[in-house]
Amino acid sequence: MNDLPVWQLVSAQMKYILVTGGVISGIGKGIIASSIGTILKSSGLRVTAIKIDPYINIDAGTFSPYEHGEVFVLADGGEVDLDLGNYERFLDINLFQDNNITTGKIYQHVINKERQGDYLGKTVQVVPHITDAIQDWVVKQAKVPVDADGDEPQVCVIELGGTIGDIEGMPFVEAFRQFQFRVTRENFCNIHVSLVPQQPGSTGEQKTKPTQNSVRELRGLGLSPDLVVCRSVTQLEQCVREKISMFCHVGPEQVLCVHDVSSLYRVPLMLEEQGVVRYFKHRLHLPIEESPRRLLVRWKEMADRYDRLLKKCSIALVGKYIKLSDSYASVIKALEHAALSINHKLDLKCIDSEDLETTTERDDPVKYHEAWQKLCSVDGILVPGGFGVRGSEGKIMAISWARKMKKPYLGICLGMQLAVVEFARSELGWTDANSTEFDANTKHPVVIDMPEHNPGKMGGTMRLGKRRTVFKTKDSILRKLYNNKDSIEERHRHRYEVKVDVVPHLEKKGFRFVGHDVEGNRMEIVELEDHPYFVGVQFHPEFTSRPMHPSPPYLGLLLATAGKMTAYLQRGCRLSPRYGPPSLPAAPISPSLPLVPTLPCQQLKIFDALVAFKPEAGLA
Repeated sequence: MNDLPVWQLVSAQMKYILVTGGVISGIGKGIIASSIGTILKSSGLRVTAIKIDPYINIDAGTFSPYEHGEVFVLADGGEVDLDLGNYERFLDINLFQDNNITTGKIYQHVINKERQGDYLGKTVQVVPHITDAIQDWVVKQAKVPVDADGDEPQVCVIELGGTIGDIEGMPFVEAFRQFQFRVTRENFCNIHVSLVPQQPGSTGEQKTKPTQNSVRELRGLGLSPDLVVCRSVTQLEQCVREKISMFCHVGPEQVLCVHDVSSLYRVPLMLEEQGVVRYFKHRLHLPIEESPRRLLVRWKEMADRYDRLLKKCSIALVGKYIKLSDSYASVIKALEHAALSINHKLDLKCIDSEDLETTTERDDPVKYHEAWQKLCSVDGILVPGGFGVRGSEGKIMAISWARKMKKPYLGICLGMQLAVVEFARSELGWTDANSTEFDANTKHPVVIDMPEHNPGKMGGTMRLGKRRTVFKTKDSILRKLYNNKDSIEERHRHRYEVKVDVVPHLEKKGFRFVGHDVEGNRMEIVELEDHPYFVGVQFHPEFTSRPMHPSPPYLGLLLATAGKMTAYLQRGCRLSPRYGPPSLPAAPISPSLPLVPTLPCQQLKIFDALVAFKPEAGLA
C-alpha cells in the first residue's frame, strides 16, 4: 500500500490538456496550446506537446506549401505540421516525429498489427481498435523526455487539429471521450478555442451564437470544455463573457478572451493575467506556485521591447510560395527573433522570384518593375529553400544583385545551391552551370542529386533531421557567430548537394566552403570573400531559432543589414547592453500588470490573421 495522501498521488500522475477548436479551422489553437505550455513551464513544470492531424497522409512531407504551409523538420528527421514548430519555439524543447499523430499513422499501425495476427482473428474496427491505438500512442509519447535534462514530462498539451464536427476527426474525439475516464477527471481537462466574430458597422456587436453551437457540438460528442477561449478582434465585453458562460455551462472565470494584440509574445501574458495558473493548479492538482517564475518575466520584457521598437531593418524574402506566408513560417519567425535581439523591427518585403525574371518583363512589365523596385530598396536579401525549376532564374538574379551590390545575403538550402550556380556562371564563365534538379543535361552540373536519393519514392527520401557540420577554417564569419565552435548541429531537408569536384574552382575565386559534413564529402556552408555578409547554408537554421535565442545565420544577416556586425564581433559576439534582454530579477510577474493597449487587426481580416503570424495582427 502507498501511504501518500490521495492528492499527492493525483499530482504525481501525468496531466493531459486537450485543446480543441470550433467555428473555423486555423483559429489559433497552436498558439493557445503553445502559450498554455509556456505558462506551465514558467511555473516550474516539465511540459511536452502532441499535435493530432486528422488527415490520412502519414506525415506532412509530401504536402504542397500552398496546402498546409511549411513542413517543419524535427531533430529526428520527422516532417511534421508547422504547429510543432510553435511548440518548440515557445517551450524551447525538442520534439519527435511521434509527437505528430495523423490518421494515416494510426491506421497504418493498426493494420500492421492485424497483419501480424495481434488481434487473434477478431474483427478490427474503429471502436475499440482505432480509438485504443490513439489513446495508447498518447500515453506512451507523453512520457518521452523533451528537455535537455532528460526528465519525464509532467504535463502533456494535446492539440486536435481541424474543427469539432469534422467527420475525419470523429475517431479522435471518441478516443478522448473514453480517455477522460481512463486517466480520470483529475488528470484531464479540455480547452475549447472558438471564434467570436464582430458584426460590421457602428455597433460592432460581438456574436456568441457560433461559440454556443460549437460547444453544443462538442458536448454532444461527449466532451465538456473546462475553459472556453474566445478569439476576437477586440477585447470581450463582460456581458458577452457572461452570455457564453451561461449557454456553454462554464463559470464566467472559465471564459477567456484572446483578442488581437500588438505581438505574438503577449498571448501567454494575456492568458496568465486571466488566472489560468490558478485554475490549472486547483483543477489538475498541480504542485506549483500560482505566480509563474522568471521565464514569463522575460516574455513580458520581450513583448514590451517589441512594442517600443522604432528602427526598422528591411529584408527581401525572394521565394516562390509567397502567396501564403505560412509557407515560410519558420523563416519569418527566425528573422523576427534576430531583428528583436538587436532592437530593430523587421520590415519584410516578400518578392515572387518569377516576377524578377525577364519573361515577366515581357508578359507583365508592371510586376517586373515593382519586384525589382522592392529588391533594390531593401537592406538585405534572403533566398529560402524550395523545390522545382519555377522561379529559379529569378532567385539567381536576386543573388547576383546581392553579390555585386554588396548587399548582405543569406541563402538557405536551395538559396545556397543557387548561389553556387550564380557564381559559377558569372565568375567561372560556365554560362550553362546549373543544378541537375533543373537541367539534367547541363555540361556544368555544379549541384547534383545525392547518391542515396530515391527519385521514384516520395516522402522521407531526403536527407532529413539533425546533422553535424564541421568548420574547416577559423576565420569564418559564421563560425564566429556560432561562438567559435569547431562543429555545430543543425537540421536538414534536401535531395541535392554541391558537387565536390567544382569546389576547388570556386574557392580559387574567393567562394569559400568553410563548413562540410563529418566525412568531408558534403558542402554545408559557403562564404564569399570581400563582402559584408554573403553566406549560404545547406541546412535550415530557422528550425532551431527561439525568441530569446536567435539563429546565428539569421542574426548575422540582421547585424550586417543594420551595420552592427563589426561591433558585434569586436565584443566577442555579445550584444551591446542597448540590445537584447537585460538581466532580469527573479521576482514573479504580477497578475495586476496591465497589458499594452491592444491593437485591432488593421491589414488582415481575422480569418486570415488567425493562421500566419503578422506583427499587425498579433495572434495568428
